[in-house]
Amino acid sequence: MLRPIRTLAAAAAALALVSACNSASTNGTSPGKPGDALGNSRGVSADAVKVGGIVSMTSASGYSKKDTDLGARARYLRANAEGGINGRRIDYLGAEDDGQDPAKNLAAARKLVQQDKVFAVSPMSSVTFSGADFLEQEKVPTFGWGTLPAFCGPKHIYGFNGCLVPTPGGTLNQTWPEGIGTILGGARGKSVAIIANDSDAGKFGIRTFQQGFASAGFTVSYAKASVPATAVPSDWSAYVKEILAGSDGKAPDAVVSVMQTPNNIGLFTALKRSGYQGLLSDPTDYDPGLLAKDATKQALDGVHVLLQFQPFESDDPKMAQFKADIKAAAGGQEVPLNMHMLTGYMSADLFLSIAQKAGKDLTVESFQAAAQGFSDTGTLVGDRAEPKGQKDSFGCGALVQLKNGAYEVSVPFKCHEPVPFK
Repeated sequence: MLRPIRTLAAAAAALALVSACNSASTNGTSPGKPGDALGNSRGVSADAVKVGGIVSMTSASGYSKKDTDLGARARYLRANAEGGINGRRIDYLGAEDDGQDPAKNLAAARKLVQQDKVFAVSPMSSVTFSGADFLEQEKVPTFGWGTLPAFCGPKHIYGFNGCLVPTPGGTLNQTWPEGIGTILGGARGKSVAIIANDSDAGKFGIRTFQQGFASAGFTVSYAKASVPATAVPSDWSAYVKEILAGSDGKAPDAVVSVMQTPNNIGLFTALKRSGYQGLLSDPTDYDPGLLAKDATKQALDGVHVLLQFQPFESDDPKMAQFKADIKAAAGGQEVPLNMHMLTGYMSADLFLSIAQKAGKDLTVESFQAAAQGFSDTGTLVGDRAEPKGQKDSFGCGALVQLKNGAYEVSVPFKCHEPVPFK
């Protein structure tokens, strides 16, 4: 039986134990070296596999990824109903809340490994991943949305749709620029402005999307990670002025925001009030729950949202299965679907798929060996392959537009050939 999500109070109390746990060995019996052979079956018993998550359940801006936990729980529930991983049930501990705080992210990783002794961390969903080096050192298979550099390169960390922030020698997912090019009737002669938060994720987003849009044929007239990451600006006029001036004094044909919902609402509202008539797009605002408030619905009306998975509006049988699994995990209730649920669900799905292939003798070594030759096709994120996904994205996605209070598919789910990252 799955354990309930811990309350925030219990999580906070547990964090106080971290300093005492820092000297504990990974197997809890002797002070072995980090990630040594004694820890290779940590979290695995004769009948269960212990898994935990790290999710930004809360944040200073009010933005929450809490439904990532529900998505993971939904996938683990179905896996257990189908017999678990080669006969072992998944003992999912729920997600630790890192509050989008680097210190809390690392503390959560240490707690899950040293105190809870999990075999894997899945999902990991936050704009910060300071616990990455620790999890890699301890050889903990970790799964999440590959939007941070830590998902690109380490041997034990996997993006459910591959590496989206590649290092030189890797590739770039072209779903966003190619999709926007499709809507605008081609990229030639068109310009785009890209804006992000002043954070690690924002800076890498600017770097990669600037190259991706240029590779697709756009002129990038503005590209800055300049918006504070810790607080939503009350006045967007300076940002709007810079964006609309561009590099040649002309407003761009498209403005893409690599930011979260509160920032997008402020920016897009300010752009509309300025009279801007171009295309607006972001990668975060695919959430029917946002439609409950008229002001939010109005601010985001017309915005095209990047998806790196099949839209909820898809008639794919796997999407029907996802919806049924979410309903079951929500106690049989219909709940508004959002991309955070899909993030948790597909993180869990990739972990389960590799673990199943590893066989009955589940250890870190057998898991990693299974990952080295893993591939499957036709998932909700397209075709998957490892270790390719630790260097490249899986290259698939779609765009949906919020229009008249509902989402419509503006560019259908499609896989694009990635381009080399320089």
